[in-house]
Amino acid sequence: MARFFLPSKPLLLTMAMAFMVIVARGEKTARPGGDLPGEVAIDLVKVGDGFVDPMNVVSPPGESDRLFVIERWGVVRIIQDGEVLDEPFLDLRNDVVTAFLEQGLYDLAFHPNFQENGLFYVHYADRMRNGDSMIVEYKVSSDNPNRADFQSARPVLKIKQPWANHNGGELAFGPDGYLYIGSGDGGWEGDPLEAGQDLSTLLGKILRIDVDKKGARGYGIPRDNPFAEGLQRLRLFGVTEEQFSKIHTDARPEIWAYGIRNPWKFQFDPQTGDLYIADVGQNHWEEINFQPAESDGGENYGWDFKMGTHVFPIEKEKGPDVGVPPIAEYSHVESGICVIGVGVYRGSRYRSLDGIYFAADWGSGRIFGLTRNQDNQWVFQELLDTELHPTGAGQTGNGDLYVTTAHGKYGGPRNPSENSGGAVWRLAPESKVPKGAETAPK
Repeated sequence: MARFFLPSKPLLLTMAMAFMVIVARGEKTARPGGDLPGEVAIDLVKVGDGFVDPMNVVSPPGESDRLFVIERWGVVRIIQDGEVLDEPFLDLRNDVVTAFLEQGLYDLAFHPNFQENGLFYVHYADRMRNGDSMIVEYKVSSDNPNRADFQSARPVLKIKQPWANHNGGELAFGPDGYLYIGSGDGGWEGDPLEAGQDLSTLLGKILRIDVDKKGARGYGIPRDNPFAEGLQRLRLFGVTEEQFSKIHTDARPEIWAYGIRNPWKFQFDPQTGDLYIADVGQNHWEEINFQPAESDGGENYGWDFKMGTHVFPIEKEKGPDVGVPPIAEYSHVESGICVIGVGVYRGSRYRSLDGIYFAADWGSGRIFGLTRNQDNQWVFQELLDTELHPTGAGQTGNGDLYVTTAHGKYGGPRNPSENSGGAVWRLAPESKVPKGAETAPK
């Protein structure tokens, strides 16, 4: 008679950690101070202002003449052909809670087939659910392309949030057509729930779901998600070590990657499909993680054993060597306190920027560039030092990159509308700034 067993949780954790420790791929983690190939000099050109805590900007697939600006208090505004439209695209102020600087309407993502089906998705802190994260599907109005059909709302996914910070929020459709979701570790400080390494929770992860399959969950699970079909039972004898190492009976099938603290912004390279994850750090280091397009998922990026390449807590001299090291990191002492991913430039307008991944910092206002050099090593350079507070970013169909900035502060007004107006800026080479254009204060 065959013998079966169900591993205990301590054994599961040990096996999970053993299996998911991933060795660096021979690349060094870059820090500011490098020199990007070529003479790269950039600036930010203002394209619109007067927004209420803008958090992100996005355009429908293939479009470049409309920018949809996500305001933290729950409103989506449109900049069309350089003009800010009076009527909002979507107004969710009655549904969104903004009791803390990190809560609110986080992001919007258009379905890859938006031009045919009119579907889009929003992610926000839900007022009626005490700030739990809600991802909801909407459809554009049938008679007005600049208005959403409020009655078309379909809840997709809820993520319970124990605290009002580290909620992540980013939404992005990958090259595979699946929806990727940034989920922070749930908040407070130091990952008290140990969510980063806990595969039984959606917190501290990058999630990947199929919104086109509306089953009992409200979404489908891609069959190739790394924990989608984990073994629930296994024979004790005649089994390889590799099979044992893949037992994760409590793992959530939505998980694509884990060991992440607060993935406020992540972006796919439109050309290669590589994924860049800007992960907001604890008190000492900010990091940028990388997942190559050919990845099968399941990467562990180290939190809360690591913050960047450094052990957590910082007072420890040594810690477990867990996770994929970041491709870049920077210190709070020297460069900033909150990394904001901007994206990889792949447009035709500014050839000199092609292939560069840009990141900003909310605290310092600095803009950085990151790419590989001729030796295939990552190079990280500070390119611009502004007086702004970058909050998010977006990319249009022609490849242009945009940055949102706002003036909200921790302990600031409870109503975001009381903050001074935020703005949207286009990233451009310094030599290509139009004459007379307003640029970032320095």
